[in-house]
Formats: sequence, structure tokens, C-alpha cells
Amino acid sequence: MLRDVLKEKTFSIHQKTEAAVIRKIKQVDSEADYVELLKCFYSYFSTVEKNIAPYLTEDILPDLKDRRDARYIKEDIETLGGSMDNLPPATSPQINDTLEALSAMYVLEGSLMGGPYIVKMLEKRGIERGFSFFNGYGENSEQMLGAFMDVVNKEGEKVNDHERAVEKAHETFANFGQVFETLQLS
Repeated sequence: MLRDVLKEKTFSIHQKTEAAVIRKIKQVDSEADYVELLKCFYSYFSTVEKNIAPYLTEDILPDLKDRRDARYIKEDIETLGGSMDNLPPATSPQINDTLEALSAMYVLEGSLMGGPYIVKMLEKRGIERGFSFFNGYGENSEQMLGAFMDVVNKEGEKVNDHERAVEKAHETFANFGQVFETLQLS
């Protein structure tokens, strides 16, 4: 199953990227800091989403319109009084087909599982609002992730090129981590 291959083969880059994000979360001391953190998420997610959009339709992913996306991050930024000015640079992997799009989206969708932990970390740092993105699909998060992974596995059966899928997911993780490298918080 492609899901298992992606999980196993991207484990180390996933851990490295997650550690970079957690280091930045631990530096958040105000809503203004949180806005800057969210800008990193927004910049990257919106960039990747634009590149995967041509390859993902409701024929491929029937619940596509119900998936969380960068709009939720933008709402959180605006809820906190932030603006969309001065977004950090973000580089998406080049996406050429459905398999690559799903492999990149694997990283984005998988991040929702860490959302509740991020919310708890931020609450401990005094942040009390702006969590619509990190709340993911709420009580339906596991179900939504499972439905997405079913699509990933189905596409993985059609296209016997798991190595290419792993490369795109790896690149998606790596590029995501790079967005946070220049983030300076108070």
C-alpha cells in the first residue's frame, strides 16, 4: 500500500520537519508571533495547493470541496488581526500528475493529525484563538484522513511508481521545513 511506503520512506524527513516546526512553536510568545508562524503555514500550503489543483478533482478525491485548505489559515491570521502582507517565500515541488499531487497532499493532510498537539502547545504559551486550521476536521479528522489515504492507496495500485511518489512527498516535507528557517520570533 502506498500509504505505508510513504510513511516508512519519509519518516526521517518528516521527523526533521516536525522538529523545525515545533522549535518555532516553542518560541511563540504572543498573538503577533503566532500570526507570523501562521504566515509560514499559509505561504507553503497555498503554494502547494495551487500546484496540485490541476490534478485533483472530485472524480479523484470525492470530498475535495470538504477538505481543509489555506483559506482556514488566512481566516486565523485575520481573526488574530494579522494581514497577508510580507509572506515568507515558499517553494512547492513541481507537480506533474495525480500521483505526485496526492503525494504532496499526503504531507498537507497528514499534518492535521498534529493539529491538536499544536493547539495544546500554543494554549500553554497563552494563545487562545485562531485555531480553525489546526483543529482540522474536528471529530471527523481520523475519518477524513482515512478516506484520503484510501484514495492514495487506490492511485498507488494504478501507478506502480512508488519511488516517484516517495520523492515528491520527501520534497514536500523538505520544502515545508525550509519556510520556517528564516522565521524570527520575539
